[in-house]
Amino acid sequence: MTALKLPPRSELNICFAHPSYRLLERFSLRDTGLHAVEARTHDELQACVSKADVLLVSGMLWRQEYLAQAGRLMFLQSISAGMDQYDKAAFKARGIALTSAQGTNANSVAEHALALMLAMNRKIHLSRDNQRARLWRDPISDLALRENELSGKTVMIVGFGRIGQRVAALAKAFDMSVIAVKRDLTQGTQLADEAVTQDKVADMASRADFIVLTCPLNPETENLIDARVLGAMRSTAVLVNVARGRVVHEPALLEALSKGCLAGAALDCVWDEPLPPDSPLWEMDNVLITPHVGGETARFEDVLLDLFMENLDRLYQGRGDLINQVV
Repeated sequence: MTALKLPPRSELNICFAHPSYRLLERFSLRDTGLHAVEARTHDELQACVSKADVLLVSGMLWRQEYLAQAGRLMFLQSISAGMDQYDKAAFKARGIALTSAQGTNANSVAEHALALMLAMNRKIHLSRDNQRARLWRDPISDLALRENELSGKTVMIVGFGRIGQRVAALAKAFDMSVIAVKRDLTQGTQLADEAVTQDKVADMASRADFIVLTCPLNPETENLIDARVLGAMRSTAVLVNVARGRVVHEPALLEALSKGCLAGAALDCVWDEPLPPDSPLWEMDNVLITPHVGGETARFEDVLLDLFMENLDRLYQGRGDLINQVV
């Protein structure tokens, strides 16, 4: 990348854009002397985007038409790891550096995936329902309906980057076997008992007690978990999605769940977010839904700002090796 000529630090305009995260507040505590403003709505972002040299923005607020209004913009740091909402060719054509937040939430998303696995295995969601109904459940004689243990189970992790590898490390602590699914099998598979390429997902599905999705959304992964994969899963298996909603073919998932082709699904992301009130997923006892909060912890803003400030420093040093650079 050609070195960008940012304004002097004293003249730099930074805009933080997210509906709820407290980025400006946490940034102000660093006492950098840099000027920054905050946008929490589309109207507020539209008002400041033309003045911004640097933008730290959520995909929830970013709209492609803002690029035409961003005459000063030289660097956009995405708040998310997924980058499917950005027109990379347009950024490249305008010479704007674009970076993702990949890896900043690897531990939190992995812990969330494990929490969903444990919750489904121990039927925590059903116990919560019973609590609200003031129902003390009697012991269950049917072994198939009882709570279960992770130990001895097999998890297939689709997407074996930083998040997937962290899920594997946590799964190993529970004495689970790990099947990794990744494009390049020549490196990064040390934590897996077995590793296969993405085209083998359907073939391997019947061997997994859990399929955990941690892959990015791209043309190769969209609808990757389709009727064929779901149909190959064990009737006792659980699908966990902490990736992107459209990695799973949702109509096929609804049909598989309703027919008992798999035991359940734990979903941190869905096709349309927020999940529409009329979605059948809300009413399914074998579904556990969290509102795309896998990466959201009390430390999130500070970790993200660490990444942002490192990339900003690199730009001022004239370096072209930004962390998680997309364009």
